Amino acid sequence: MEGSLQEIEGDAHVKKSDSKRQAILDTAYRLFRMQGFDKTSVSEITAEVGGSKATIYSHFPSKEELFVECMMAAAENYMAGTLKHLDDASADPAVALFEFGGSFLKFICSSEQLEVRRLMIAEAARSGTGKRFFDKISALRAHVSTFMSSCMASGNLRRDDPDLAADHLGALLEAEILEPLLLQVREVCPGEKEVVRAARRAVATFLRAYAPAVPHWKPHRFRSKQWRAA
Repeated sequence: MEGSLQEIEGDAHVKKSDSKRQAILDTAYRLFRMQGFDKTSVSEITAEVGGSKATIYSHFPSKEELFVECMMAAAENYMAGTLKHLDDASADPAVALFEFGGSFLKFICSSEQLEVRRLMIAEAARSGTGKRFFDKISALRAHVSTFMSSCMASGNLRRDDPDLAADHLGALLEAEILEPLLLQVREVCPGEKEVVRAARRAVATFLRAYAPAVPHWKPHRFRSKQWRAA
């Protein structure tokens, strides 16, 4: 009975710790977006969350680490739903990559994520912040690389470096829309029709570049129900 009580108390402590960590992330994320890195202090975050600076530093070794973690939290939560399109290694790559590409584009072109990326670029040179962010992004890219590797092994894509293929796909998806939005040359985020067209062109270009000698996928299956062009 004593052991069970200790386990219950231990679980409660973990849940409380997790809850505190999430509260820190939520508060820091809001303040960083409102004020930027320099104008947001650990003391201010502490004042809103409660506790002490030591509590924050027990979860995050530095302000820079906290910054990267809270900027990535939203991306990781959303990308779980986006990456699920690549879970089936036996799927038609034309369809799977199109589903993934459309969902990915909708996310990165959202006003919130544009703001986050601008912040990350602005603070990239600060105490290894850029490298921390890149390492986090690379972990998400690994999921795409795994799908590429499976498609190459099955003959659906020509054999090449799957990490490079994942980078090429990402660059193609971002090519048409992202930069004008980041630089505020364009102020209005794309609607679903534009996202569909951009995703189709990007994935079609990628598939031409990585097509095997005898493609296993069929171009007429490229349109899915969710991303059918209007």
